[in-house]
Amino acid sequence: MLDLHRLILLREVNLHGSMSAAARELAYSHSAISQQLGVLEKETGVVLLEKVGRSVKLTPAGEELVRNTEAILAAIEHAESDLATSHQRAQGVVTVAAFATISRSVLPTAVAELTRSYPGLDVRLRREEPETAVLQLISRQVDAVVTDAFPGTQGAPNGGIHTTIIGQDPVRGYLPHGLTFDDFDQLRTVRWVVEPLSSASTQWALRVCRERGIEPVIAHVSSDLLFHLRMVEQGLAAAFLPDMVVREAGSDVEPSSWLPSDQRRSIHYLVRQGSEHNLALVAVREAIIQAFRLTSHM
Repeated sequence: MLDLHRLILLREVNLHGSMSAAARELAYSHSAISQQLGVLEKETGVVLLEKVGRSVKLTPAGEELVRNTEAILAAIEHAESDLATSHQRAQGVVTVAAFATISRSVLPTAVAELTRSYPGLDVRLRREEPETAVLQLISRQVDAVVTDAFPGTQGAPNGGIHTTIIGQDPVRGYLPHGLTFDDFDQLRTVRWVVEPLSSASTQWALRVCRERGIEPVIAHVSSDLLFHLRMVEQGLAAAFLPDMVVREAGSDVEPSSWLPSDQRRSIHYLVRQGSEHNLALVAVREAIIQAFRLTSHM
């Protein structure tokens, strides 16, 4: 009989792209994973990994085994969800990973309400970047993820993930405070602050600007959106800012009529496929939805 733990290790190597990356993520040694996967190859009687330079990749047999492992894990999720439902009340430990803005403005309200309503439910929060959080969800290191998605950008992977839209958050363009512009051409010289270039938000922002004939001069890069807001307030940079950030800071900056103000990001709640009916995860989801609505109308 195949060992589920070893199957999961093979899946992690596939997910993270290398044995070393999987070892770092799982806090294992490289040799420990290598040894366990060697045993798995003996159990299956086929070669599962092949060397590519200094790394490894899965063989077709290894990829097929990972697909079967995904089905096994989905079945486990369903079984766990059914067991949780038998309690008829949300309870147990739920770990939620979320991005910074919603972690500050929405999740404390949601967790406070859950603590009052479900004394047997222990909700634990992690502040993570969206890409990292999704990997942790797939790897079963967290139980749910709250993330954002921008129009025209790739969201969470479809396979094995169940997505619920929490709500919409307007995103507006702001020019450096105090600067005046006489014509559109002057916008081409404005300095911008953006999130890391690989992030979905920045890819979206670049596309929005380019569609309007602007190639942004990227002068500052930070994942901290409050920093973006302060740069705008000090007249140092332009930025696209979600309403959630401006509202949280109590800022009086005004969006620019030169830049689009009709854009929105979606806030998503992600769980593993098969666990979407788990009473604890449903309770967390509904509390976040209510807290988001409350915060949006403040």
